Parts: sequence; C-alpha cells; structure tokens
Amino acid sequence: MSKEVEKPYRILLYYKYVPVEEHEYFAKQHLKYCKELGVLGRIIVAPEGINGTVSGTVEQTEQYMKDLKSDPRFEDVVFKIDESDEHAFKKIFVRPKQELVTWRFEQDVNPTELSGKRLSPKEWMEMIQRDDVVIVDGRNDYEYEIGHFRNAIRPGVQASRDFPKWVRENLDQFKDKKVLTYCTGGIRCEKFSGFLLQEGFQDVYQLEGGIATYGKDEETKGRFWDGKMYVFDERISVPVNRTEEDVVIASCYYCGKTEDRYVNCANPDCNRQHVCCEECEKTYKRSCSDECREHPKNRYDLEMQQENEQKASHA
Repeated sequence: MSKEVEKPYRILLYYKYVPVEEHEYFAKQHLKYCKELGVLGRIIVAPEGINGTVSGTVEQTEQYMKDLKSDPRFEDVVFKIDESDEHAFKKIFVRPKQELVTWRFEQDVNPTELSGKRLSPKEWMEMIQRDDVVIVDGRNDYEYEIGHFRNAIRPGVQASRDFPKWVRENLDQFKDKKVLTYCTGGIRCEKFSGFLLQEGFQDVYQLEGGIATYGKDEETKGRFWDGKMYVFDERISVPVNRTEEDVVIASCYYCGKTEDRYVNCANPDCNRQHVCCEECEKTYKRSCSDECREHPKNRYDLEMQQENEQKASHA
C-alpha cells in the first residue's frame, strides 16, 4: 500500500500561559517575524502568555515551531497540527491584549496555580460514561450548536465574559458533583476550571488538549462526540468523531433540515454566522433576514457574478 501523500499546508493551534514582559513590543516584533516567514493566522499576546492559530506550508510551519520553541519561555509549547490543502487564513494578525481569553473575572485565575485535574483523552472517554459526572461545555452557544460531547450542558452564552453569571445562575446544584469541562484546544478550560474551583465546586476536571486532541487520539477516535467542532478559521468546522457513531446534530436556519454547514450572513454589516444548507443559501442569498437580503452592500449577488465571470473566462 502506498504511503498517503502529505498535504502541502499545515494549521497549528497552540497556547502557553507564561509571563511575557513588554507584551506589546513582543507582539509587534512577532508580527514582523510572521510576515517575513509567510505564515497567516491570528495570534494573541498578553502579559500572561501567548495563544495562536497559524497556517502555512509544511516548511514554514516547521520553521515557526522551531523558532518559537527556541525562546525559553515557549520551549515546551504543545502544537496541535492539522494538515490542509491551503491556507486557513487570509491575513496575519498579532494582537496585544490584557487576557488571552476575555473572561474578565472579578478575581483573576492563575492557571499555573489553580486549575482542574487534567484527563487524557482515554481517561476523559471513560469518565464521561459515568453516572455521577456533569459535563459542562466551556465554549460559546454557537460552537455548541454544531457539535458537542454527548450529554454536555449547553452554555447559554455568546462570549467567555458571560460565563461567570451563567455559572452562578445555572450550575450551583452541581457543586458536589464531579464536573468535567472541555473546549477547543484546552486554553479556555485552564482558567474556567480554576474559576469553578473558586466558586466552590469540589471536584473539577478538564480535557487535556481539548477536543482537537481528543479527535485525533487513536484509542478514543473521537467517540461520544456528536456533530462537528467549530474552529476560528476559514474552515469554520471540522470532523471529530471517527467512528460509525458520527452524526449531524444541527439544523438549517431556514428550512430546519439536518445540516452542520456554517456560513456568514452576506450583509457585511451583519455577518451573523448561521447554519445553512446549500439549497437555502441560494434561495435566501445567504442572508439571515429580509433586511440583510435587501441591504445595498449584500455580497451574495456580487460573489455569484464574479463566479460566473470566472467560469466564462475558463470556458
């Protein structure tokens, strides 16, 4: 059997909580470095560390990992790697911020000092099958919609900063239970699990490496995950469950048909992400309302015109 050909691009997902002095200067220099190397993506640099997703050729991403690890602060960074046929981003952004994730806790959490017990993918798979656990999704509502762990509690939030209020209003009855938290790559659970401990939850666990690691694990093969995983790049969503149990759980915003395809509203002033089947995209011009459909800046007709012109030029 011939070896599978390696795809020409890679997508790297990583983070590291570690003190970064003069983080604004570091961000400026890192942006210059990324532009020279040719990688694209989104990177956040804060006084508490770094969090990034970048895409590039195999050679570029190899160099990026080597160079970042050469900095003693980031020498043990764990990179989650996806192969790709093309870039997953159109531009490169390196932004200085005060937090890697915008929690805005009243009392900040230092994840190097306080966080939940870490579970490997295999340990997680075994634990979520128990009757005495509560699984809490540490992501936003729209991420949960297209995919989540079976029986996980849906967070009624649109942003991480909304979690404290939601937790206090919805999870108090679980303080004596084993509480399991998860997120995309692990970074949100670092502080979220610590926040739960601060709030009086007694037994808190987090999925080491997040969903991204769980889906690649050869023992779990993504089992007990339903739907797809939302990602913050051009792919929008990716598969996780590699067993015969894989299912689609979301439904089209317009017709209600089972679907897990996310699109952005064609009105650039709205840009609302919603689940949409291909048929309804054409019927409703990928617009989430009549107002957006009739908006003078609506991109759908322009995109269709450009696509038809390209087809005609290649005919």
